[in-house]
Amino acid sequence: MNILRAALCLSLSLSAAAASAQSPTECPSLPASSGLKWQQQAQTDFLLCKAITGDGREVLSLILSARNPDLPLSRPLRQEKGLFAGESLYWYQPDLGGQQPPGYENRRITVVKFDKNRYAQISLYAGDAQELGSLQTLTQGMNLTPTAVAAGR
Repeated sequence: MNILRAALCLSLSLSAAAASAQSPTECPSLPASSGLKWQQQAQTDFLLCKAITGDGREVLSLILSARNPDLPLSRPLRQEKGLFAGESLYWYQPDLGGQQPPGYENRRITVVKFDKNRYAQISLYAGDAQELGSLQTLTQGMNLTPTAVAAGR
């Protein structure tokens, strides 16, 4: 997980230094029934949204940016098909350089281009297979149109 977070931080740093496009200012709404709350960090060219459980565990991170994070998503790590913001995607197990820490089998990552020059990088940190399925369903229902985000949908 530390390698993934380091790669994520490096990707964000490079994006922040290189891009000048404006990003959305709010995370998309989460269903009240999910029990999750966003922790939001807005920068000049990206928005980081972390979904946190009631006990403080991060289960989902969403980075919205105008720049392609250009993550190498290896086909052998490809897992389930899914959707996000109306776009088809594949979920991947993260490449942690051969390490498989506890819970690795329930972690997923993907990148989606969902509009002209708009990207979402999504990471899931599920505690078990059931939570993984719930998080994938949750992300499938997220709406990122500017009017939906502004209206809290």
